[in-house]
Amino acid sequence: MEGNLLFKGNSFVRFSIALALVLVNIYLLSRVSFIFQPLVTMITVITVPMMLSVFFYYLLRPLVGYLEKLKYLNRTLSILLIYVVAIMLGVAFIVGLWPSLREQLVNLVENAPNLLNALSLQLKDLEQNGAIQALFPNDSTPLSQVTEYVNKGFTFVTNYVSGFISLISSFAIILFTFPIILFYMLKQDKLFGRKLVKIAPKRFQKDSREVVLEIDQALSGFIVGRVLVNLALGVLMYIGFLLIGLPYALLLTVVAVILNFIPFIGAIVSSIPIVIMGLVVSPSVAIWSLVIILVSQQIQDNLVAPYVFGKKLDIHPLTTIILVLGAGDLGGIIGILVIIPVYMIVKILLVRIYQMFFKEKWQNA
Repeated sequence: MEGNLLFKGNSFVRFSIALALVLVNIYLLSRVSFIFQPLVTMITVITVPMMLSVFFYYLLRPLVGYLEKLKYLNRTLSILLIYVVAIMLGVAFIVGLWPSLREQLVNLVENAPNLLNALSLQLKDLEQNGAIQALFPNDSTPLSQVTEYVNKGFTFVTNYVSGFISLISSFAIILFTFPIILFYMLKQDKLFGRKLVKIAPKRFQKDSREVVLEIDQALSGFIVGRVLVNLALGVLMYIGFLLIGLPYALLLTVVAVILNFIPFIGAIVSSIPIVIMGLVVSPSVAIWSLVIILVSQQIQDNLVAPYVFGKKLDIHPLTTIILVLGAGDLGGIIGILVIIPVYMIVKILLVRIYQMFFKEKWQNA
């Protein structure tokens, strides 16, 4: 009898037993992981189309809502009209912008040996500079290794591009499934959120509705805001690169805008090829390229981002760095892309759970 009372009264014992059962279940599931392999494969296949669908859902939802309010358009026709306009924009991109991007990309690949030679000459000149020799005595300057690293990096990119043909089948799957998923997400709009609210017990439905709405607003603000901020960054960088005469300005700007969707790491990675391309021309162009990048990012972070996000994106920079590094180690590039939205969702849920179940008890303890 005393043992039963001890077990009922000792929360640590109950927690330890529950934890042990969870660990045992995890171990047993790991021994039969092959059973779940088809499920893992299916999730892997639909991850990218789902990510693209969610991304464009929040971008296009306000436009669908606006068109739906017009006199002669219902929701389905509004979505179809947007699809037609998107196809027209895609054709315009292929006809208008893509030839310039393609020309710069082909020219970059063809001129790679000449660019590497020019880079080597610039680095040799820098090594003879008195200031550099004073900073790195005994012929230990790191500049001599830069060309080797750039050459290896270019070889890697060339091999990656040459193997791109093998990804066409996967791209075809994404291109086929993504518009269909997006269409039904836009058509049904907030149906998924309403079903989640109905699943909750009646006494929690009000709180569940508020949580779903808060998550929806957070994701919408983050995605739309990130697009606007990155586009502003791209415009600033492109204008600056044109002013200093940076080669392949359009191509480098497009790459930088795409990479800047990757939190923290994207800004650093996108800066490397820009500075190297500037160094091919001259050290002064490289320095000015770096100045333009830093100034553009400062304008983005201190002027554009606060105006676009307001206080909606309340995430400390150190938290972002930790999340990105951890997600990159666990989930690769997909993990890095989704970690911030996932963190926002988990934070909203934990704050509401604390307010509902623990806040009053702990304050009155």
